[in-house]
Amino acid sequence: MPNEPHDIVIGLEVHVQLLTESKMFCGCSTRFGEPPNTLTCPVCIGLPGALPVINRLALRLAMKAALALDCQIARFTKWDRKNYYYPDLPKGYQISQYDLPVSRDGHLDISDPKGQFAPRRVGIIRAHLEEDAGKSMHDEIAGKADSRIDLNRAGTPLLEIVTQPDLRSPAEAKAFLTELKLLLNYLAVSDCNMQEGSLRVDANVNLHVHTPQGKVPTPIVEVKNMSSFRAVERALAYEAQRQYAVFQQTGKRLGDVPKQTRGWDEAAEATRAQRSKEESSDYRYFPDPDLAPVTFTEVEVEEVRATLGELPARLRKRLEETYGITPYDSDVLVNQGRALVDYYVAVAEGCGDGKLASNWIQQDVLRVLNEQGVGIERYPVRPPALAELLRMVKQGRLQTSRAREVLARMLAQGTSAEAAMQALGIQQVDDSELEQLCRELLDANPKIVAEVKAGKPKGVGSLIGQAKKKNPNVDANRVRELCLALIERL
Repeated sequence: MPNEPHDIVIGLEVHVQLLTESKMFCGCSTRFGEPPNTLTCPVCIGLPGALPVINRLALRLAMKAALALDCQIARFTKWDRKNYYYPDLPKGYQISQYDLPVSRDGHLDISDPKGQFAPRRVGIIRAHLEEDAGKSMHDEIAGKADSRIDLNRAGTPLLEIVTQPDLRSPAEAKAFLTELKLLLNYLAVSDCNMQEGSLRVDANVNLHVHTPQGKVPTPIVEVKNMSSFRAVERALAYEAQRQYAVFQQTGKRLGDVPKQTRGWDEAAEATRAQRSKEESSDYRYFPDPDLAPVTFTEVEVEEVRATLGELPARLRKRLEETYGITPYDSDVLVNQGRALVDYYVAVAEGCGDGKLASNWIQQDVLRVLNEQGVGIERYPVRPPALAELLRMVKQGRLQTSRAREVLARMLAQGTSAEAAMQALGIQQVDDSELEQLCRELLDANPKIVAEVKAGKPKGVGSLIGQAKKKNPNVDANRVRELCLALIERL
């Protein structure tokens, strides 16, 4: 079969643990890293006769996230039992939401400042609440398989966010997850720590192959076991290639075979078949008889909406409009978190140059934060001090290279810019002193003067080096300008 163009069609299911101190339906702690099976009770491990009680904060956090995703909040929502058996689900069912979720019909806009893909609005089908399952751990010891169960996670509040199949590339999927994580972090809804299981992703992917008879959809595959956004991107890229190869070999299309679940093998960089995917009827949903439905009033919804604050998309736009920085710069700053944005705003206001402040924060401040592994709250040079230094650069009192020396001194000693300059022996050179130095250099270098007069201005570069040796405080650009101007008068 000849190669044919095709579109990748991707929908995501994102499971987010909510930032509550107790579980969804009991008072057990949600702390991470405790000894296995120590954060459990009769409710979360499903002992007979134990009755669940709804976590009010989880409801509020779910509503907050849904409103930020522009979802419609249900005025009436109920709880359902999703029946299936796994060793890490001791009740034999999961309390979830089926036909009446807490929210539906929202969207999240994504874009790429680097221009790898066009801006896209990704539809949100639903964002519903449920409880998490426990965790299975599989090891091989002395050639024998060993499986253990930790039920500490069982019952932790989860928000499941299900997208429309609107994504068209692995890069878009990664961008969506990055933007979603940023949004949830800004809202303080979840820490989204994938290493601790606070955010987990399943991806549904298939192809629409362009044939002479029209677009032919391939069977849908659900990909699991992806431990990072980079892994999601790589898994989807591999799966798209695999599906196209299978289609070329078999010609099978959507509906010809059951939906399949495949796991991502990070070491092999390949997906592996796991099982046929269940349909909703296989879960035998029915309303949970132990939990009353939940209703929301308009007043309650608007009360939560008022707590959203300035979300990342709007914040980027404000930084671009107010401080004249590029979409790429605003994206870098906003993606670092609200604390760094506040730091940037204070520096930009203090020095009066948004672009200069952005450049220094991205190139110098973030480098130190990354090297030391700390947040902006622990950066020793506070906004007024950095703004003072940048004002000197903007006014021409300091060259950029010398200003970086000053900043290093400020970081090491905790001093002001002025004090650091004095300690380093940096002084401003006035124009009369600088002009006298340039005249002396021209008198001592007649050959360079002749070259410049002959239309070869590059020779001035050697004069700058000589000037710096005589006085390290001189501004290289100012030396160049003065030397060229004086030569023109000769």
